Amino acid sequence: MAVPVVFFAVFFAYPVAAIVARGLEVDGDWQFGRIGDVLAQPDVRHVLWFTTWQALASTALTLLAALPGAYVFARLDFPGKQVLRAVVTVPFVLPTVVVGTAFLALVGRGGLLDELWGVRLDTTVWAILLAHVFFNYAVVVRTVGGLWSQLDPRQEEAARMLGASRLTAWRQVTLPALAPAVAAAALMVFLFTFTSFGVVQILGGPTFSTLEVEIYRQTSQVFDLSTAAVLTLIQFAAVAAVLAVHAWTVRRRETALRLVDASVTARRPRGAGQWALLAGVLVTVAVLLVLPLAVLVQRSLDAPGFGYYRALTREDGGTFLVPPIDAIGNSLQYAVAATAVAVVIGGLAATALTRRDAGRFVRGFDALLMLPLGVSAVTVGFGFLIALDEPPLDLRSSWILVPLAQALVGVPFVVRTMLPVLRAVDARLREAAAVLGASPWRVWREVDLPMVRRALLIAAGFAFAVSLGEFGATVFIARPDSPTLPVAVARLLGRPGEMNYGQAMALSTILMVVCAVALVVLERLRTDRTGEF
Repeated sequence: MAVPVVFFAVFFAYPVAAIVARGLEVDGDWQFGRIGDVLAQPDVRHVLWFTTWQALASTALTLLAALPGAYVFARLDFPGKQVLRAVVTVPFVLPTVVVGTAFLALVGRGGLLDELWGVRLDTTVWAILLAHVFFNYAVVVRTVGGLWSQLDPRQEEAARMLGASRLTAWRQVTLPALAPAVAAAALMVFLFTFTSFGVVQILGGPTFSTLEVEIYRQTSQVFDLSTAAVLTLIQFAAVAAVLAVHAWTVRRRETALRLVDASVTARRPRGAGQWALLAGVLVTVAVLLVLPLAVLVQRSLDAPGFGYYRALTREDGGTFLVPPIDAIGNSLQYAVAATAVAVVIGGLAATALTRRDAGRFVRGFDALLMLPLGVSAVTVGFGFLIALDEPPLDLRSSWILVPLAQALVGVPFVVRTMLPVLRAVDARLREAAAVLGASPWRVWREVDLPMVRRALLIAAGFAFAVSLGEFGATVFIARPDSPTLPVAVARLLGRPGEMNYGQAMALSTILMVVCAVALVVLERLRTDRTGEF
């Protein structure tokens, strides 16, 4: 636990505490009264209300759209199911900047809907809500569907034989068993949408702002660190409460898993109802998930002769100090370094968490590992600049700063992927190896590593995809001569002109393809023992 604890203390707790202290401390005195002053501002209350309201609405819409898909993947077997599973998961691993850009091409000025029917949604909240459903559809399908596929269908069949209708049997037998998974999925979706940044930044414009966007505006545009610090504390408190409820529901959910082998519960669709449901899910996936990505690709090809892609190789002397195409190499290098850090830190933490004699501190650290997913990435990035500027941690001019920030987001995915597999390893195997004289390191190498190798590769893949798309912290610390793909896309969208818009579409398409390739590799490596995420 020593290395993970030190890593999170130095590169997470310290930068966040530093920027909060910078905002609330004046001449050595803590200005806690500033919290009440900020909350009394009408604009801040409006941001708090909109952040909460849009997160609740996004969660409800995501459940409504994705629960039928969860049933289809859990109970029905049909040709192309694995390919469709990969397609459904692509939006989840895409950077939020790409998601925002895709919907901008669909519902924004000059987008597909604007060209066909003269309809624009980029100035309404519906664009944000639909983009959040697009992004989180896979969370519900995989979380709920993973449990649904393991529920014994004979329980519901027994209720039917005893006279219950199909609806009554589902409501009284299946739904109570699914409730923990549905609650866990809803809380995860709420967490992701409550801290939404890239989607709202691109689609919300000056009209709509979440806490994360407002923190970014207060720090980078208004330079009001005091207000930003208060908003960070509010977001931190809200996320901590959500994570506490999430941890409780996950513990309940884990007790309900592994009821039956998931491979025996899926059957070919039977009857008009199941075929209609399958068709509806396919239409939903095509319209909600595939169409925005297809429009994104189409917009990147509008210029004759791949003009937007060729323009990426030229320097413009304005937005970038280097050709935009260099952002691809930068992102790949940063993501590889961040993946290495995340695998080491997350692997050590997961190994420590599997020990039976782990104390309360270790178990508590398990919950803390999720905080980087909910705490403002903008705060972390700006905190890096403020806190890591003096020896022996003067890293402001070092390239390693970006991978370190990205690794903070990748570690939770590594832990969540490896932990179930490590816990499934029979402890008697380790004990037998130790009795035969093997050192702890050799026990890990000879017993644990062969069993978790695939999970380790999957964890590395998720960490790579997440690192590749990290935007909130990277936008602060990426150097002008070494932009990442998400930062480059955001900068291009921030400049007027058709060429800048087209280049943003082209870079987003490249980033989407890289993430999709990583996902395909993950699907080939995925095993039932590694879990759904």
